[in-house]
Amino acid sequence: MRALTADVKEMLSEQLQFWELLYQMTRRDLMLRYKQTVMGFGWAIFMPLLNTLIFTVIFTKAAPLDVGMPYPVFAYCGLLAWNLFASSLRFSVSSLTANFNLVAKVYFPREIFPFSAVFVSIVDYAVGGLLLVGMMIYYHVTVTPAITFLPVVLLVEVVFAAGMALWLAMANLFYRDVKYLFEVVITLWMYASSVVFPVDKLSGPVKTLLMLNPMTPIIDAHRAVILQGRLPDMIPFTLASAIAFSVLAIGWVTFHRAEYRFAESI
Repeated sequence: MRALTADVKEMLSEQLQFWELLYQMTRRDLMLRYKQTVMGFGWAIFMPLLNTLIFTVIFTKAAPLDVGMPYPVFAYCGLLAWNLFASSLRFSVSSLTANFNLVAKVYFPREIFPFSAVFVSIVDYAVGGLLLVGMMIYYHVTVTPAITFLPVVLLVEVVFAAGMALWLAMANLFYRDVKYLFEVVITLWMYASSVVFPVDKLSGPVKTLLMLNPMTPIIDAHRAVILQGRLPDMIPFTLASAIAFSVLAIGWVTFHRAEYRFAESI
């Protein structure tokens, strides 16, 4: 326990000491991601919008689905929340190997690299949220005081994404096949979450299994506070929160203790 407490104190102290480096890394990654693209920040809107159009055709024309609100708003909100998580992991999985010169030669908290990927994805979420506001206005979806709970929902998602980012970045450093397996897993994970369909339409073991996926209560919480004007269902959301903070805490300590092996694994 004393060793664990010492690790936590050291990690927090390092983050405070190198917070400006985290800011600079995030700024660098943000500029690199959009500097040479034609659409720039438009990509943060284009992909969830494209997927929204595809799933709208499927679930309103081919296989009509009643979600209790205009389906495009329902789908886009879920995809926006999902893309924050998926994008964080997609860019963090190779964050250590892509910066091998710094990892091997200069000392600073290596978790800065996966954390910066998460922060860049938060910017994407904010940009994509502008279109969601426009869609809500178009479809006459009213904002209620429940929206004030959104920062809590975002915090839980960011914590979960940061924890998973640490595990993936570390795993990919030791086993380079992880980044290829990741693309398959993240696609399956999306369909195992309530991104484009409501879980309450399901029943039995399938519904139970999907509710055990932390991203399902998190995405449902986004819709609850933004679109439905209510607080999320607290039991599943609290469970998801506990999982999120546990994943981050355990992942961060494991990452910190494995740092001495990073240079030799590059």
